[in-house]
Amino acid sequence: MKKSNLLDKFMSQKGLYTSFWITAIVMVTMLIIYTSRLAKEVPPIPQVVKSTDGQIIYTYDDVVQGKVFFQEFDLMDYGSLLGMGAYMGPDFSTEFFHKRAEFLYQSYSQELYQKDISAASSIEKGAIKVKVIQDFKEQTVLSENSVTYSIASKDAFLSNKNYLVDYLVNGNPKRGFRGGVIRTEEAEKIAAFVDWSQIVASSLRPNTDRTWSNNWPPEPLIDQDITWTSHFYTLWEMLVLWTFTILVIYLSYEYLFKKDDELIPSSPLVITHLFPSQKKLLKYIPIVALFFVIQTLIGGYLAHLYSDPTSDFLIAQEILPFHVMRAIHTNMAIIWVAIGWLVGGLFIAPLVANIDLKFPRLVDVLWVALLIVGSGGIIGIYMGAQGYLRESWFWLGNEGRELLNLGRVWDIGLVIGLVMWFLMVISVIRKAKDNNILVGTIIWSSFGIATLYLAGMMPIHKVMPNYTVDDYYRWWVVHLWVELTFELFAAGVIAFLSVALGLVPRKTAERVMLFELLLIAMSGTLGVGHHYWWQGLDEHWIAIGGIFSALEPLPLALLMIEALKEQKTIKNNGSKFEFAVPFMWIAGSAILNWVGAGFLGMVINTPTINYYSHGTYLIMPHGHVALLGAFGYISIAFLYLTARSNALAQNLNWNPLLSKIGFGLVTTGTLLFALPTLIIGFEQTKVAHNLGYYTARLPETLIPVQDWIFFRIVPDGLVIMGAIVVFIDLMNKTYFSKKNN
Repeated sequence: MKKSNLLDKFMSQKGLYTSFWITAIVMVTMLIIYTSRLAKEVPPIPQVVKSTDGQIIYTYDDVVQGKVFFQEFDLMDYGSLLGMGAYMGPDFSTEFFHKRAEFLYQSYSQELYQKDISAASSIEKGAIKVKVIQDFKEQTVLSENSVTYSIASKDAFLSNKNYLVDYLVNGNPKRGFRGGVIRTEEAEKIAAFVDWSQIVASSLRPNTDRTWSNNWPPEPLIDQDITWTSHFYTLWEMLVLWTFTILVIYLSYEYLFKKDDELIPSSPLVITHLFPSQKKLLKYIPIVALFFVIQTLIGGYLAHLYSDPTSDFLIAQEILPFHVMRAIHTNMAIIWVAIGWLVGGLFIAPLVANIDLKFPRLVDVLWVALLIVGSGGIIGIYMGAQGYLRESWFWLGNEGRELLNLGRVWDIGLVIGLVMWFLMVISVIRKAKDNNILVGTIIWSSFGIATLYLAGMMPIHKVMPNYTVDDYYRWWVVHLWVELTFELFAAGVIAFLSVALGLVPRKTAERVMLFELLLIAMSGTLGVGHHYWWQGLDEHWIAIGGIFSALEPLPLALLMIEALKEQKTIKNNGSKFEFAVPFMWIAGSAILNWVGAGFLGMVINTPTINYYSHGTYLIMPHGHVALLGAFGYISIAFLYLTARSNALAQNLNWNPLLSKIGFGLVTTGTLLFALPTLIIGFEQTKVAHNLGYYTARLPETLIPVQDWIFFRIVPDGLVIMGAIVVFIDLMNKTYFSKKNN
């Protein structure tokens, strides 16, 4: 009885609220503690890399300047570094690593046996292999002071350098890189930076038997493979997931989803008029919808280049290169999703407080500011990577960090816009008669999104010298956005609209939401560690990232169950439901959130699978379905909520047919997109396991699954058609609908 009482108290609204804050504080404190140790565990950049004969090969400044040029020309949106980035080009770290190994095999074959490696016997190759491994693991030691290369490794670097300079300067059309932008002296610095990353991947961390990247990538030429630690924590990840799933299901159905006849849902939201600030939000609708269309069209263009990188598609690749268009594709998604959420916050605030903004014209100011930042940022991304802003690329151009490409001026403008929006909303919300925890969750999680963005802007005035430190904070923005603050926002939105639309009682919605917030804070904060396994951080992140990443699907599953239950409530109700279209997108968001972030996330999250799938197509279905389905859908739902409210206020005709067609096309295309990318990703992962990661990234590896690459035209086409239908539908419903008789 006593235990039951404790559990009752824990699952009460007060207990869940308290537990959420305790969990959030503990998790954030732990993240800060781990961050404070960061400088002690990251791979250092040596002051000098020299050979045993005393020749200086490159210096600290060369590596740092190479990183600057790597970012300036946005090579992370073409290929990858330590597996982080895009998949059209090679993984630069692995390519230098593998080619160095091949060079050493040839060099030591000549030194030991005076013959070509192809002519060496099996026994001789065994002896050569021992010599090559010794060069990598014993001769080459990464430290802050210096790295000393053997003569053979020095020559291997010079060979790699010549290869990369030719690649970057003159291009490689077979791999969708046309060249003509990067200069020789710039490419030489990039080669130094890439070689440093190769040392990170291949040399041993002091006093261990693993590399700085925890033995990633798999490289058979020097017997580099996964460690037992990854298998160990993969097992524990699955056990933790299984155990907590049972616990969460039990608590949900025992305390949250039980029908309480004493609790009656509120009356559905009734819109009879719009406040002046809400009317001004109508101009946001076509902009957000148009950005969605443009983003999907660019996605289709990129899919064509993936399938046939040697050919142009309507426009020459010199004008629309893959890496530039990919950066625009991903950043445009962030822009239209964020603006859609701003619309939602500005629309909901007056509804809750029943009072308008003191200065409604601020909505117009924010609209103009967002247009300037959005268009300026996209133009800067293009011009920066194309070499037109060599003197000002960092401030106005392409910052060259995947998903965070906006130049620093546009970064600052975006943060100012988000803070301005927050102040506008909070100025209205604080005048509400009651403390609405549902709306508070939406607002404060959005404020968290704005403040977290600052983590990706440090140092604010220059490029971060160390790639591992830089990527650590880049994932603070990307992961803690998506799997922490975005999830908090999604939980708040679903709970608020469920109450506002008369689907569930407010107390029930608040308890369910608080339980979700507790799970999100517990799993999403340190779950960022699953991005840190192979990019230069210490082995403890395999344990931290593995265990907490296992919990991330749990709140997503709860969101999905909620959405399905509320859809059933709508269907069983039988009465007219005025906001069926916006809720259709909200429910779709919850379901696709679990599919993309939960199910497809777990496909790649375990350390053992991630070791071989890292930097392959297997990542793509997770990223695309999660971002569009989970968060893009909420943005679109806000657009439809605003448009529907306007139609009710003005007694405009509202036909949901086109809305349903658009939703069906986008949803079908999004889910279908996962099929070919999963199949291609499984093939690459198999090759990485059997033959090494270098082979997995070769274009020839994809020949057996080439038909699936071309199959992408089907889901891509469906999403593009759906986006166009949504744009036309929203334009018609907002500006061209006739009044009802």
